[in-house]
Amino acid sequence: MNPTNRFEEVLPEGPLRKSTVEVLQVNLGKLCNLACVHCHVEAGPTKTKENMDRRTAEAVVRFLERSGVTTLDLTGGAPELNPNFRYLVEEAGRRGIHVIDRCNLTVLLLPGEMDLAEFLANHQVEIAASLPCYSKENVDKQRGRGTFDESIRALLKLNQIGYGKEGSGLLLNLVYNPVGPHLPPLQEELERDYRKRLWEDFGIVFNRLYTLANMPITRYAKVLKAFGQYESYRALLEKSFNPSTLDHLMCRNTLSVSWDGRLYDCDFNQALGLSMSSGRLFTIFDVIQEELTGFRIRTGDHCFGCTAGAGSSCKGALV
Repeated sequence: MNPTNRFEEVLPEGPLRKSTVEVLQVNLGKLCNLACVHCHVEAGPTKTKENMDRRTAEAVVRFLERSGVTTLDLTGGAPELNPNFRYLVEEAGRRGIHVIDRCNLTVLLLPGEMDLAEFLANHQVEIAASLPCYSKENVDKQRGRGTFDESIRALLKLNQIGYGKEGSGLLLNLVYNPVGPHLPPLQEELERDYRKRLWEDFGIVFNRLYTLANMPITRYAKVLKAFGQYESYRALLEKSFNPSTLDHLMCRNTLSVSWDGRLYDCDFNQALGLSMSSGRLFTIFDVIQEELTGFRIRTGDHCFGCTAGAGSSCKGALV
């Protein structure tokens, strides 16, 4: 562990450790139809080689069977573009495991994916949909021209088949992240704004809004440095450290799997190559639940991004 790790220096009770793993978050690869400036995995249309194969997907299913995990969280890239995406959804469903699809929305409109929304609904998959703002200008600035209009079309399609509607059982949660180098606003207040604007402007409904902080690593770090904002944003995150977030960090009950089967404490550690090991490299092919409980979590200065302000996780604010 790096002795100059400033994050560990502020921890009141020493290094973080894993509790029982309840969520298996699987990154199916870096292939994506978008190339967003904030993307910490640096996904994009050209990333065709870094994608999970069937052998690794089958190892994921074996872990689901023996681990007691209750949620399978599928991410990417655009996870739906991996040929094993539907296999994993189906196999998790057969085992009574809740599935979350971290969807960029526009993928639902791609040629060859026009039945994807119905597939997700038929398998009761929860959708966590990226929508960094309710204005066209901000969304297109972060995610590319035309992305906002396509996202709205996709949301209307999801609403049409029942997603986001009360009593349907089809969960549609939106995910906000700031367009600039600042902390997210209060989640409950922003959710009210989203709900009002999306209904009044488009007739769109959803279940919850999750607010996430942008992580100053990989692609987004390069953008910040290009605009001279990297050091000030890192200082903001560190200054905003909130110890009350520590008990709720997703790295405590989540295991992150990369496209090649290596294991990480979280998706951010995966992007940085901070893999889990204990004399050997941990992989989905041979790890067991028992050796993970109490395992020391690898941390770094980037962890201030999850503990700043109200905190940040794949389920939004922590406190």
